[in-house]
Amino acid sequence: MKEIKVPELAESITEGTIAQWLVKPGDKVEKGDPVVELETDKVNVEVNSDYAGVIAEILAEEGDDVEVGQAIAKVDESGKAPAPEAKKTEEPKEEKPAKPEPAPAEEKQEESLQGPVASPAARKRARELGIDLNEVAARDPLGRIRPEDVDAAHQSKVQKPQQKQEKPAEKTEFDKSVERVRMSRRRQTIAKRLVEAQHNAAMLTTFNEVDMSAIMKLRSERKDEFAEKHGIKLGFMSFFTKAVVGALKEFPLLNAEIQGDEIVIKKFYDIGIAVSTEEGLVVPVVRDADRLSFAGIEQEIANLATKARNNELSLSELQGGTFTITNGGIFGSLVSTPILNAPQVGILGMHKIQKRPVVMPDDTIEVRPMMYLALSYDHRIIDGREAVQFLVKVKELIEDPYDLLLEG
Repeated sequence: MKEIKVPELAESITEGTIAQWLVKPGDKVEKGDPVVELETDKVNVEVNSDYAGVIAEILAEEGDDVEVGQAIAKVDESGKAPAPEAKKTEEPKEEKPAKPEPAPAEEKQEESLQGPVASPAARKRARELGIDLNEVAARDPLGRIRPEDVDAAHQSKVQKPQQKQEKPAEKTEFDKSVERVRMSRRRQTIAKRLVEAQHNAAMLTTFNEVDMSAIMKLRSERKDEFAEKHGIKLGFMSFFTKAVVGALKEFPLLNAEIQGDEIVIKKFYDIGIAVSTEEGLVVPVVRDADRLSFAGIEQEIANLATKARNNELSLSELQGGTFTITNGGIFGSLVSTPILNAPQVGILGMHKIQKRPVVMPDDTIEVRPMMYLALSYDHRIIDGREAVQFLVKVKELIEDPYDLLLEG
């Protein structure tokens, strides 16, 4: 009989939840066949059987939390199906001997004569009140129990049940109908990490606005040619990804993280792109975004987003980002304060494009498509000056996309 165990998943993942069994006792499996879907903090993964045979026993039910290395099923390599369990015949219950009556308090005191040091008056008082001297705390520096110590112990013993009874029961039900739904492991992890990010970082947010006229004009001019050539639409995300990379090169502390008392400044640009799924937000990573073309970025984002919504992302596609971009504008958000994706120290929030009157350099007023940008940053290593200048750089690159295209 062989055991199927939860395999090593990733360095930061030590446990998961049984989401769905793909087999049942009696099913035949080959080596490498998927047997269970495991929900982890980041993605759902299938666990494969390391053996060929018949599933003899399921050791963990759906919804159970399991740890790496824990046995979750047994495989019979001989290929025999498990025999049905025989019904247990009820055996006559043996009469248990009656428990001996507890000794009276006086006898207890005599047995403990060699135990606590107590005055004769204290021992007499303990017998009267039925108090075990072993449970009495002495206030005498030498540890000798006195009558007042016994009285205090008796008073405490009487008050405890009263206090317990007087304490109102915590209300956990509602007068009207509700639905209780267990949080998925991913949602629990999201909740935990968002709170940790706010507790562990000195997070501040700075805002600016960007005129989207130039990008919208460029997209309108090039969208058909771009789609025909690359097989994908030219979206906003490639422009913002390139603008962020350009700004990170000028302000490298935004591309760093804190490890102990050291600042680790990364010389690569793996940009996380937040994607909303039914189970919550995930942040797959566009690797080496500085080396990709606009088409390459759009294709990679589209591929990762599809995988995220189909729950097909691998752990490697979710780890190691250096900076994150999130776009609340697709849901209609006008402005927000994004929360850091630890251990990263910066995150850019995009928002809804809205036409607003804008005063131009010649004092005329024009209606322009404007977007609010928000940069949340870790003030422990990033000063306000750097954060503001970083966001201004992103704004400048977005408002002059032709320079952005030339810079690559």
